[in-house]
Amino acid sequence: MTHLLGLTGSIGMGKSTTAQMFRDEGIPVWDADAAVHELYAKGGAAVAPIQAALPDAIVDGAVSRDRLKEMIAEDLSVMGKLEEIVHPLVRQHRTAFLDTTDGPLLVLDIPLLFETNAQNWLSSVLVVSAPEDVQKERVMARPGMTEDQFARILERQMPDDKKRAMADHIIETLTLDGTRTAVRKLIAELTGQANA
Repeated sequence: MTHLLGLTGSIGMGKSTTAQMFRDEGIPVWDADAAVHELYAKGGAAVAPIQAALPDAIVDGAVSRDRLKEMIAEDLSVMGKLEEIVHPLVRQHRTAFLDTTDGPLLVLDIPLLFETNAQNWLSSVLVVSAPEDVQKERVMARPGMTEDQFARILERQMPDDKKRAMADHIIETLTLDGTRTAVRKLIAELTGQANA
């Protein structure tokens, strides 16, 4: 039976790096953010419905994330309209991945996992975490990031301590080597290879 492992963590906690480590170990990973990028791209399934509901969000035949950010900053109701369109499309994308991918372990990288109650259909949940000062340093090093943007992102995310309390597994992402070792150990545990 396939173990569905949800991977989540707040911004700057090392989620993308950890997801890549699972891929490097041969574990299939579905990435919610990558799915959204695909849906927003020219010819993507979200372009036409978003164009109908929020025409100003379309630039050169694709959904502009920058334009969406501006629109949401001006009017918070835009977020609700957007989620109504995008969430079902993301679910379809995820279902297609699950229907066509096999293995003893599949990882589903979902930034807002607890916020969208995705834990209810997963086998277990892994939260990646780091101390607050490390998180802030990582996020503020991103191009164009401001204190204000960082604060707004954190407002939408469940606090790290709550995520940790709800997690089945926690990996501290302080060093790459330490994270990779923890990923390998968890894979062995979840696939029954711990004593192999």
